[in-house]
Amino acid sequence: MDHFSLSSLTEYSDPTAEKRLADLEEQLRRLDDRDWWLWSLAVAVMMLLTFAVFSLSFPDLLKVDDPFFQYSLNRAVRGLIVLVLLFNGYTIYQQVTLKRLRHSFSKQLGETREMQARMEEIHKLAIKDPLTGLYNRRYARDRLTSETSRSLRYGHPLTVLALDLDKFKQINDTYGHPAGDEVLKAFGTRLNSAIRLSDLAARMGGDEFMLLLPEFTTDRVETILARLRPMEIEYGGSKIPIIFSAGWVAYEKGETVDQFLERADRTLYADKRTGKSPEKDAPTVVAG
Repeated sequence: MDHFSLSSLTEYSDPTAEKRLADLEEQLRRLDDRDWWLWSLAVAVMMLLTFAVFSLSFPDLLKVDDPFFQYSLNRAVRGLIVLVLLFNGYTIYQQVTLKRLRHSFSKQLGETREMQARMEEIHKLAIKDPLTGLYNRRYARDRLTSETSRSLRYGHPLTVLALDLDKFKQINDTYGHPAGDEVLKAFGTRLNSAIRLSDLAARMGGDEFMLLLPEFTTDRVETILARLRPMEIEYGGSKIPIIFSAGWVAYEKGETVDQFLERADRTLYADKRTGKSPEKDAPTVVAG
């Protein structure tokens, strides 16, 4: 029995990375708010100081001949000018600081997103077959364990459909492995299009495939098989029929995952030995 478990990868989620990403986005939002507030304050203060300097710079507006008052007025104007310069310096300093912080947070945000993308790619490689894009054997077994537990708990029907390509070695021998790869990819694509979103299609290894069908009874399997037949691909100017054997069983209360899969395999190979499907008697390669 394969003891490798992918339960932690069934629904990818890295709480640490997601929290860090959310924190960085929140920090950037706060910097934007602070930047807007700083510019608003700068405009308001500059308008007030400019108005004050402008008002005090015109002695005709104030009809006072007292020399002491004029001296005080001049000092006030110079003081306001100094305040304007100081505030301008403070504003520039704050803008430079905000720019540095924004650059730092943006860099960290980019690195975090890149790391999260890499983790998602690693997750995908861990559960998917690279050739067909279907789920791999390990993930299928992990999911099957969960579904059998759910079926046992709630009494829902659960069906496993095992499939195996016929005359696949003959295709490889005739056209080479690239043609065989194209057959596998085409069959995987067709499997995915024939099932529901709640179902799972997996490549179990070589030319063996499995469909995991939760809340699905065995009397409905023929509808799926009808969507898969007939099938063929074109390769090198020739048409290659894709022919397969199939066997399916319903989950029986109390049996293990290995026992469940073993029963499905027995029905599959029984079908493969009998070769009752008319299409199995057809030539594997049809010249174009």
